[in-house]
Amino acid sequence: MCTPSDFRILVVDDIDDNLFLLQTVLETEGYAVDTAGNGGTALAKVTHSPPDLILMDVMMPDMNGYEVTRKIRQNPDLPEMPILMVTAYDSIYTGQGLALGPNHFIRKPIEFDQLLTKVATLLEECHHPKAE
Repeated sequence: MCTPSDFRILVVDDIDDNLFLLQTVLETEGYAVDTAGNGGTALAKVTHSPPDLILMDVMMPDMNGYEVTRKIRQNPDLPEMPILMVTAYDSIYTGQGLALGPNHFIRKPIEFDQLLTKVATLLEECHHPKAE
């Protein structure tokens, strides 16, 4: 049986307060958390040491969350990892967004119980795939 401490999560957001808050919430649950303040740093960290899950902000300067997700999904050297997109948009372009490869979306302001439930579910699905 896996525990939160078995998993490493990369939180990607260009706003330091958001990074700190999400890191604190996830670490309180026992997860190991790394952070990236932009898409380029996120790609470097994912390439160097792939996390078990990525929590990705959509709106970032230079490279938005969709672009980062697309680059991760197009890299054949990277393992499949769940990506949870975080967005402030009222209407999410799920057709466009899901085509790029994120597993789920969560809306800002974040409800932390909902976030933790989605994180736990994605990690469980990733490490214990359903029998075919």
